[in-house]
Amino acid sequence: MTTVPNTATVAEAEAAAPSGSPPDHRGSPIPTLGMIASRFNELRKRRGLMITLALVTVGIPTVFLVIRLLLHAFAPKTYGPAGGYSIYTALVSGVLYVFGFIVAATLGATTGSVDLTEGMFRHLVVTGRSRLALYLARIPAGLAIIVPLVAIGFTIVCAVCVFAAPTQFNFNGVNVPVNLSRPGLESWAADHADEVICNFGIRIGPSTPNASTITAVVNSVPCGNGPPGAGPANVNQPPGSQGPPQPSQAQIRNAASLIARMNYSDYARQFLYPSNSLMIKSGLWLELEVVIGFVVGLGLGSLIGQRTVAVIMMIVLEVVLTPILSRARIPHLSNLQRVVVGLATAHLAPGGLPVLGGGGGGPAGGTGNPGLLPESTTVAVCVIVAWLVGWSVLGAWRMMTRDA
Repeated sequence: MTTVPNTATVAEAEAAAPSGSPPDHRGSPIPTLGMIASRFNELRKRRGLMITLALVTVGIPTVFLVIRLLLHAFAPKTYGPAGGYSIYTALVSGVLYVFGFIVAATLGATTGSVDLTEGMFRHLVVTGRSRLALYLARIPAGLAIIVPLVAIGFTIVCAVCVFAAPTQFNFNGVNVPVNLSRPGLESWAADHADEVICNFGIRIGPSTPNASTITAVVNSVPCGNGPPGAGPANVNQPPGSQGPPQPSQAQIRNAASLIARMNYSDYARQFLYPSNSLMIKSGLWLELEVVIGFVVGLGLGSLIGQRTVAVIMMIVLEVVLTPILSRARIPHLSNLQRVVVGLATAHLAPGGLPVLGGGGGGPAGGTGNPGLLPESTTVAVCVIVAWLVGWSVLGAWRMMTRDA
């Protein structure tokens, strides 16, 4: 039997309270520090969930990097260094980006539905606390758990990728100095013409300047101790015909410089280890992804009232729908596709991170990812804010209107 307190009795009790006593703020929609701390402790005591979060956000990158460190220590000639720029981009955009969102959504869905599934919602309501305050208290409590975990995993990745990075930069099988300007790379290529001509990528088209000179040089330089003409742009000669005249050393140096110029855009995107600015931007970007995953998962879990369905829907959104809708060109539905929060987050990625199969920042920013559906930074920010506010409003509304 449910009893309803007599409002007149409550009012009389409040009137009879001593004048010096602190006012009762239980009806305030603003959560107190005590409410946030209580919710934080309740989540922290769920050991199975905490272990899962730690294993995914910290355990997976740590185990991967430890294995690479051991392999390189015991067989350095067979296995390369454990860190470096390529390992950093793979772990950040391929592991922490995807799994960070999923575990944050799992924690959010659990936080939004655990009181209902365990039958504790009625006991929270009868305390007289504002339902809105009860909902809002879950946001800082959950973020206080998931944000540090992702930060720890990201810090481990940064530390290993910087301190265990390669000491030499290998570009297309050639050890090349790092951080060279375009003239610097061309000058270095002229001094190492044979290595550049035999290993660097060569793209010769009808409009390529000095295409005939490059082709003649490439066909005259022996590669891999083979005969002249064994280079990557070899042009077969008819039987019995004389080969082209041997180019001079100046022509070979000039061709190597031109080939280096063709490859400079690819060279400029490669580094021994990530820069400080890239690590700072990547860390903030990952935490933004985690906040989005948690807030959306919290609102969806509160709206549905159970965790399992909410987690499955969030996984489908991140792993299936976002990659498809971010790269597909569906006629007359482009604006609807831009509403997907994953596409908006990908457009805010720091340049150089291969998010959703390409460079970060979308077509207009960073190194660009032409495969992504075009979207301006302003639209991306508006979409993210709309998702955060919209799902928070839906989750809070459902808690305030749900029967106890």
